[in-house]
Amino acid sequence: MKAMARVLLAGTLLLTGCTNSAAGPAAPAAATTTSQFGGTDLAWLEINIAMDEEILPLLALVPSRSGSPEVQALALQVQAFTTAELSSLRELHNQAGLPAENPHKGMPMPGMVTPEKVTEASALSGKDFDTLVVTAIEEHLDQSQDLAGSEDKSGVEPQTRALAMQIIRTRTAAMNTLDAASKGIS
Repeated sequence: MKAMARVLLAGTLLLTGCTNSAAGPAAPAAATTTSQFGGTDLAWLEINIAMDEEILPLLALVPSRSGSPEVQALALQVQAFTTAELSSLRELHNQAGLPAENPHKGMPMPGMVTPEKVTEASALSGKDFDTLVVTAIEEHLDQSQDLAGSEDKSGVEPQTRALAMQIIRTRTAAMNTLDAASKGIS
């Protein structure tokens, strides 16, 4: 396949060199819109997809297990921006040509809500549940904010860096709601 492409390219260059250029210079080539993803960009996309996918099952438990309106409001806020961000993250993931299998899924790391944590939460309700959820959300927000700062500093792909800045803003706003939720646990 590569050999055929080289033959076609060589033939095109040869024919181009033999044409009459009296008609004037050719129009400039259209700019390509393909992005260049660096290693930081790629890892950041995969880690954030895994972290966001893993927190959603925990957030889904909140309406039936939480006794705090503040915790419920926090969970709704986090669920809304997480769902929206996942769409953007997946789009960038596809643009980057990353494989469907995510090596970070389920990885025990700071901020990752593991399936075991969701199982633990599903056995709780009221104050115990709310405390676990607020702690898990806080760890998730802190870690994703730190990772977004690293992406902004070391990433090279503009759309990915812009999403990182958006994530920093949403996490900062959610931390204010988290403070109210922490105080509202009874």
